[in-house]
Amino acid sequence: MSIGRTGESRAAAEGTDPHRWWGLVVIALAQLMVVLDATIVNIALPSAQRALHMSDGNRQWVITAYTLAFGGLLLLGGRIADLVGRKRAFVTGLAGFALASALGGAATGSGMLFGARALQGAFAAVLAPSALSLLTTMFTDPRERGRAFGVFSALAGSGSAIGLIVGGVLTEYLTWRWCLYVNVPIAALAVFGAFTLLHDRPGHGDVRLDVPGALLGCGGLAAIVYGVGEAQPRGWASPLVLAVLAAGVALLAAFVWWQARAPDPLLPLRILRSRDRAGCLLTMAFAVIGMFGVFLFMTYYLQVILGYSPFRTGLAFLPMTAMILAGATQISARLLPHVPPRRLLVPGMLLAASGLLLLTRLTVRSSYAGEILPSLLLLGLGMGLTFMPVFATVTAGVAARDAGITSATVNAAQQAGGSIGTALLNTIATTSAASYVAARPHRPGAVPAGTVHGYAVAIGCAALIMLVSALTAGLMVTAPAPKHGTRAGRPVREPVG
Repeated sequence: MSIGRTGESRAAAEGTDPHRWWGLVVIALAQLMVVLDATIVNIALPSAQRALHMSDGNRQWVITAYTLAFGGLLLLGGRIADLVGRKRAFVTGLAGFALASALGGAATGSGMLFGARALQGAFAAVLAPSALSLLTTMFTDPRERGRAFGVFSALAGSGSAIGLIVGGVLTEYLTWRWCLYVNVPIAALAVFGAFTLLHDRPGHGDVRLDVPGALLGCGGLAAIVYGVGEAQPRGWASPLVLAVLAAGVALLAAFVWWQARAPDPLLPLRILRSRDRAGCLLTMAFAVIGMFGVFLFMTYYLQVILGYSPFRTGLAFLPMTAMILAGATQISARLLPHVPPRRLLVPGMLLAASGLLLLTRLTVRSSYAGEILPSLLLLGLGMGLTFMPVFATVTAGVAARDAGITSATVNAAQQAGGSIGTALLNTIATTSAASYVAARPHRPGAVPAGTVHGYAVAIGCAALIMLVSALTAGLMVTAPAPKHGTRAGRPVREPVG
């Protein structure tokens, strides 16, 4: 007993939390839940669509409602954590995420499910930045912090794979609703651990929230996603579609205008003045479009066309996830200190684009081993080469006061790109499928063939966007190899703007 007290006293004197490693478990559990939720619902989506009678045009809202709210409110969530305190924001995000998950699991219609997914994204936007901030303040020793972030990153990286497997098991052996219900016990355990193990100082009452900025940014993204989604039933020339898209662009322009004048902006525009940083953010936004599109269309292709079970579908995606991890940890992490970032980004995007182009050959009888697996491996390797240099370059040399907001901006760009990309590619797929079937009204098997044709056209468009991403990285990201540039951990002084 006395030894334990002595250890805690010594830790307190050194300014460290004696329960920090158990606290890391709590924080990692919460992060795992947020990351897992991004893929677990993909596997359940075909079952949920049948149960709730969603149209092919509207099904994308199960994904985009979450990513829109998450990405649109992420910067505001970080400010809320500063205002009310990290621990309080963390617990609030956990509790809200659990309640929204229970609401989605009990959904009796598509609108109720879409609303629950948006609530999940909103609470995730509060939860994610507070979790990262708690981790940063709990571990002050550089060596311990490196180990802690290694554990945190490993769980975040494996969360997608875990989500695919868990989503398949729950959907196949229970029901798709448990892909949402499963968050409730996880969140309850994390809340209990947070009250027991996490400690934090009170919030800063002088922090001001940029609510107008949040409304303009999130509203603009939502309008664009809604307009793209409505293009499928109404047509791109529809006055409503054109008006909503124009409104979305106007709102985003107003967001940029306001951020340049707001006293406490959500997104200080000075962090975008770096050509390398802006190029990496655009590269990330374009890259995730292809990722989200593949998860959506290949889930339907494997389950609906090839007749895979949900569990087998989850297993089918694992090689791609493994290649992402291998590309990031075994190739990019080893090469980045010696080569400029764009020498990884450009080949990575070209590999990913080639994987997508191979998928455009899909037919109703394509084999997994011969045609699908090589494409997934190329796509995974390309994304793995891309993710690590993007995060490293975006955060390199940033002023200390902007470190948190810069990290949040990368995640926001990822979620925003995924939202718009999912809506756009889903509209392209459903429109192409409808045109294919309409041109062959009496041909046997026209409907499944048309569905696969729609997937192939949408994936081809995603490949073109990947090529744009490669071009963006090649032209805009001109930073040298890190060891020849700014030293890691020593931020540069940036102008105030």
